[in-house]
Amino acid sequence: MNDINIIRKEPARARAGVQDRGGRYLPALEELIKLDCEHRGLLKTVEELRAKRNASAQAVGKAKAAKDEAEAARLLAEVAGLKAEMSGQETALAELSAKNKAAALAIPNLPHATAPVGRSEADNKVVRSGPAPKPLDFKPLDHQALGEKLGLLDMAAATGLSGSRFALWRGAGARLMRAIISFQLDLHTKEHGYEEVWAPFLVRPEALEGTGQLPKFEEDLYKIAATEGGKTETLYLIPTAEVPLTNLVRGQILAEASLPLKLTAYTACFRQEAGSYGKDVRGLIRNHQFDKVELVWVCKPEDSLAALETLTGHAEEVLKRLELPYRVIELCTADLGFASCKTYDLEVWMAGEGRFREISSCSDCGDFQARRMNTRLRRADKKVELVHTLNGSGVAVGRLFAAILEDCQEKDGGLVIPKALVPYFGAERIAPPAS
Repeated sequence: MNDINIIRKEPARARAGVQDRGGRYLPALEELIKLDCEHRGLLKTVEELRAKRNASAQAVGKAKAAKDEAEAARLLAEVAGLKAEMSGQETALAELSAKNKAAALAIPNLPHATAPVGRSEADNKVVRSGPAPKPLDFKPLDHQALGEKLGLLDMAAATGLSGSRFALWRGAGARLMRAIISFQLDLHTKEHGYEEVWAPFLVRPEALEGTGQLPKFEEDLYKIAATEGGKTETLYLIPTAEVPLTNLVRGQILAEASLPLKLTAYTACFRQEAGSYGKDVRGLIRNHQFDKVELVWVCKPEDSLAALETLTGHAEEVLKRLELPYRVIELCTADLGFASCKTYDLEVWMAGEGRFREISSCSDCGDFQARRMNTRLRRADKKVELVHTLNGSGVAVGRLFAAILEDCQEKDGGLVIPKALVPYFGAERIAPPAS
C-alpha cells in the first residue's frame, strides 16, 4: 500500500507514477483521492459530534450536582439526540472506511525514481549478460520433446491425473529436480547467508493481502474452505513462497540490529493462470503447479536499493554456476509487478526455442508490503518506521530444469549434467535411449 500522505500532499507525483505504469490505474487513483477526501470530512464531523456528546455528558453530571433537574433533563435529551445522530454518521464512516481501504489496496506501488520509464516490455533494458549461447551443429529439441524421449518427463500421465498445465517427472527426471533444489538451497544458505524455512503451502487471506496478491489477483489463486473445530475459514494455496516468508514478520517491530533478515525456501507454487489461456501450454513454462526456491529480504529503508543488487546477484549466481547463457533485464515502469517499485528479471537462453525466457524476477517493494503488514523497525534512538521488503526467485526450478535440457543436450540425444549439479545428481550424463 502506498503512503496516503504522498497521495494527499503530492497528488501530481502519485498521478505521474501511476501514469508511468501505463495509466490503467489512473481511474482507481482518482477514486481513492475522492474517497479519502470524503472520509476525512466525515471523520471530522464524527469527531466533532463525539466531542459535543462528551461535553454534554459531563455537563449533565454538573447539573445534577447543582440539583438543576431542568438543565439536566435538557442536557440528557441533547446527549440522546447526539447519540442518535452519531449512530448514523458512524455507520456511514465505517462503510466509507471500507471503501477507502479497498481503493487504496487497488493502487500499485509507485515506481522508484531510478526505474526506467517505458510504455511496454519493449522498453525494458538489458543491463548485463552472462555467457553467450553456444552454437550447435544440430537442431535442438525443446525440453518437453527431449524430456519425454529420455523418460524424464511424463506429461501425458500428468494430464491424466490433473488436466492440462501440470507436469510429472519420473526416474532420473525426478532426481534431477531434487538435485536442482538441493543445489540452490545449499548455495543460498551456505554461501549467501540465508536462513532456510520450510513453510506451509496454505495461507490465510490476510497473508496474501499483506504481500499484494489480494485483492488484485484473486482470480489467479486456488482456495479451499478449511474447517477446524466447527469453524470454517478460507485458505489459499500459495502462488509463491514470498507470501509465507514475508509474512513471518507481519505486525512486528524489528530491532534495527536484527536487519537485514534474509530467508529462503523451496515450495511448490500454485496459480490458475486465469489470464493466459492458450499461452505457453506446452512443457514447463506456465503450469498451474510449479516449483521455486525463493529469496526474501527484510531490511532498513536506506539499504533497500543495494539489497536489490545483492539479491539479484544471488539469483544470478545460480545460472553462473551452471554455466547457462543468460541476461539481466531492468524492467521499465509499465512492466513492473503490482507490489514492486524496481525490478530486475533474469532470462535464461532456451536453445530448443531459440529465445530467452524469464527464470527469476527480483523486486524491491520498498515499504509497500510493510505498510500492508504493519511491519516496522525500531532504531537505536527508539524511532519507529516501516521496513523495506524484497523478493526474488532464486530461481524457478521447473524452468531451470527446462533450460538445462535445452542447453545441455547433445547431438546423439543424450544430456550432459552441469558440473555443479553432478555431486547432487550422482552422474555426469544421461545417456540417450537405445535405438
